[in-house]
Amino acid sequence: MNPIGIMQGRLSPPVDGRIQIFPSETWASEFAKAAEAKLYCIEWIYDEETESANPMRTDEGLGRMQRMIDESGVKVVSVCADYYMTSHLLDSAGEASEASVKHLEWLLGRAAALDLRYIVLPFVDASSLKSPKAIDTLVSILKDIAEIAGRAGIELHIESDLRAVDLADLLSRTGHRQVRANYDIGNSASLGHDPNQELPLLAKWLGSVHVKDRILGGTTVPLGTGAADFAACFKEIDKAGFKGPFILQVARDQAGREVESAVLNRQFVEKWLSPRPA
Repeated sequence: MNPIGIMQGRLSPPVDGRIQIFPSETWASEFAKAAEAKLYCIEWIYDEETESANPMRTDEGLGRMQRMIDESGVKVVSVCADYYMTSHLLDSAGEASEASVKHLEWLLGRAAALDLRYIVLPFVDASSLKSPKAIDTLVSILKDIAEIAGRAGIELHIESDLRAVDLADLLSRTGHRQVRANYDIGNSASLGHDPNQELPLLAKWLGSVHVKDRILGGTTVPLGTGAADFAACFKEIDKAGFKGPFILQVARDQAGREVESAVLNRQFVEKWLSPRPA
């Protein structure tokens, strides 16, 4: 059975009512909570707003993270690089942002120092790829930075609201084994995409999976109450041979119920991962 992890912050009370941000005050406590919820890993958040408080930024902070990992048994295998949702890798004209590309090179080094496996690069919402030129520029960036990622032993996973056929074309053009696809179940459902069609197109590049549920054209909702076709998603993800962790990026529950919610969401995923009768 695939391991199950959780997006950082989902084990802390929301900050200013926001669904996702690095939990500057409570990140250390999430390791014990993840262990209590019997989760395999935490997907680390690295955003621009809280960068100064993120322990990945310093060697001392990395050391503290490693101690937390060792003490709790809860791993950190990935980073969700929300930093590039605000400090975009591409500017409004579709050109590369040299400063942000340099920052990503630096972040790869930090991830390698902690022996992580992959970084998720989000190209959704404010950072969506809105033009052929933007896609061309990203392909060029990825071709260059994939060599650095390869030397660091880190994969780059592209989370995008592109149609699967267009994301598959982007990944094919990049042509590097370090560059793969992140599949967000809820985001795809919200866009009205059919997992029976898009997951086979992405199968050879599938690197990571975010588990959430969303209303068609709308917001994140509790698992099983939105538009996501979990039966089709888990069937096609299994057919793709995916062995990585499923990361819970779920709707927020009532503050104070973070561990209980994590347990229920883990069990939801485990039911879909359990062998089905023929």
